[in-house]
Amino acid sequence: MKESDKKTRYGDEELLFFKELLTKKLADAQEQLEIIRQHQGDLAGNPDAKVRGLDDAINNTETERLGASSVRLQKHIRHLENALIRVENKVYGICRETGNLISKERLIAVPHATLSIGAKEKR
Repeated sequence: MKESDKKTRYGDEELLFFKELLTKKLADAQEQLEIIRQHQGDLAGNPDAKVRGLDDAINNTETERLGASSVRLQKHIRHLENALIRVENKVYGICRETGNLISKERLIAVPHATLSIGAKEKR
């Protein structure tokens, strides 16, 4: 393939595929976050909702675990939302370091990726 034949961005059909993938991943992550928040609320607001038969130390550990999971999911959601913006702007799938297209396989595995595998390995 000549340099002039090299793709500089994904086509509209490909972007639509990735938009659908990202939208599904985003909905799943938001659903998981809602479940965690409900569980956090149960533990915080209702003493009877504590993990049955467990002492306060274990309850505190569960509360911390849920908090960490919530923070991770919120960050993941932001990454997915940013990826959807890149799709709308038609710059999705372009490596932010090399300017080359990120492979479809990588984007399917990590749809919010902003680095190609080569750029990621160099870090």
